[in-house]
Amino acid sequence: MGIKESELILNPDGSVYHLNLKPENIADTILLVGDQDRVKRITKHFDTIDFETQKREFKTQTGTYKGKKITVLSTGIGPDNIDIVLNELDALVNIDLTTRKCKEDLKSLKIIRVGTSGSLQEDIPVDSFVLSSHGLDLNGMLHFYQIDDICYTKIEDAFIEHTNWKPKKARPIIVKNSSILEKQFESDAVFKGVTATAGGFYGPQGRVLRLPLEDETLNERIDCFSYQGIKISNFEMETSVIYGLSKLLGHHALSLNAIIANRANGTFSTNPGKVVDDLIVYTLDKLIEN
Repeated sequence: MGIKESELILNPDGSVYHLNLKPENIADTILLVGDQDRVKRITKHFDTIDFETQKREFKTQTGTYKGKKITVLSTGIGPDNIDIVLNELDALVNIDLTTRKCKEDLKSLKIIRVGTSGSLQEDIPVDSFVLSSHGLDLNGMLHFYQIDDICYTKIEDAFIEHTNWKPKKARPIIVKNSSILEKQFESDAVFKGVTATAGGFYGPQGRVLRLPLEDETLNERIDCFSYQGIKISNFEMETSVIYGLSKLLGHHALSLNAIIANRANGTFSTNPGKVVDDLIVYTLDKLIEN
């Protein structure tokens, strides 16, 4: 029996429900961005654009860059959207949408996030790039899946003890990137660190407007956490779920972030658009090196 219609929802044209995509619409290499306007900022460098569609915040363009086929897809903001995107991308390549059965020969996609973020460390300045060695999940999304095989329990225990993490919150999970993609995209120009992934922009990242925080000193303890040389470099809302779901589904994932703010010293980039464009060019050129 195939997967039920209520579980794998398809549009009338046979495309997956949220992304509005069919298997032939995507490449094996996929660049994820949050902002739908950033899709065109990437594909303006392409030689060709062969397909495009949009449904809600999910905008997709597939084309070629110097002969390499690449898909660029906007996810919107947050772990919940990443849950949708990763599951539907996997369905496109690993589930027969006609029979609704999983394929015997599974395919691994290369998934690279090209995002923006704020640095938590003084020595990671604005206008720099961060490659996420790990994603630190602080939002709880991954706990809805069987995750025992992808966790690094000793680091998680050390983080929980150091931050005095409250047991009423979801247990933090730390997930490593794809070593294959890390080797491809690393360079002396790129910082490495653990990227913490929050479930929201304000309270979950320690920002205060009118609502008081449950733990107003948590960010300070997060900033100074260190485990065998591993530090938390930046805060955003997508990386850990990309890493976790990719590991569980058998895909390769990497997160690259343009640092547009430094929360340790309170600075913000004077030209955030330029650092994003620089990261786009860096990512595209690294994709075609090998």
